[in-house]
Amino acid sequence: MKIFIDTANIDHIKEIKSWGILDGVTTNPSLIAKEGKDFKTVVAEIAEIVDGPISAEAVSMDAESMVREGLELSQIHPNINIKLPICVDGLKATRILYEEGIDVNMTLIFSPQQALLAAKAGARYVSPFVGRLDDIGHVGMDVVADIMNIFDNYDFDTEVIAASIRHPLHVAQAAAIGVDIATIPYDVLKKMVSHPKTDEGIDKFLADWGKIKKH
Repeated sequence: MKIFIDTANIDHIKEIKSWGILDGVTTNPSLIAKEGKDFKTVVAEIAEIVDGPISAEAVSMDAESMVREGLELSQIHPNINIKLPICVDGLKATRILYEEGIDVNMTLIFSPQQALLAAKAGARYVSPFVGRLDDIGHVGMDVVADIMNIFDNYDFDTEVIAASIRHPLHVAQAAAIGVDIATIPYDVLKKMVSHPKTDEGIDKFLADWGKIKKH
């Protein structure tokens, strides 16, 4: 499973890259707004750090404007893919961008049928929102599993990105069902490293080593 970080914080991206596990980055207008910087500047900075797919979101709601934004954003760096919401205009724009050779990450996916339409339109990625589905009483990971099964049935090239990840268990569940990619917030990535038994073991090793050094 590929691991993306879901952030626009440059320091966090640099840190996670230093771990040797980072495959890509997803952003959105809300994440970039938190950084208080120009949108295109942040995307360009990320592209200088990460050699992998970087999702930059278009904010228009009509197909023509989505395509125009997508073409502009794709000029920032070859690794840029365009995030578009699942809707009729999003599908239209996805097909046009696909025919232009530009990758699309279709986002705000909440059902298998939405993912199916996105794949048919030519989306390179679909992003089902696991945590937000859990919030409204659905099992988000079950929806992801259904999407994976449909894509396997028809041999789509579209990759599934488990998004709206809330905790390490979501990541383990995504990996267990064979999800292509999980895009994970910084704080969840930090939690994935930790386990109280690991901390206990390290403390014991260090204490024992201290006894050895005294002899």
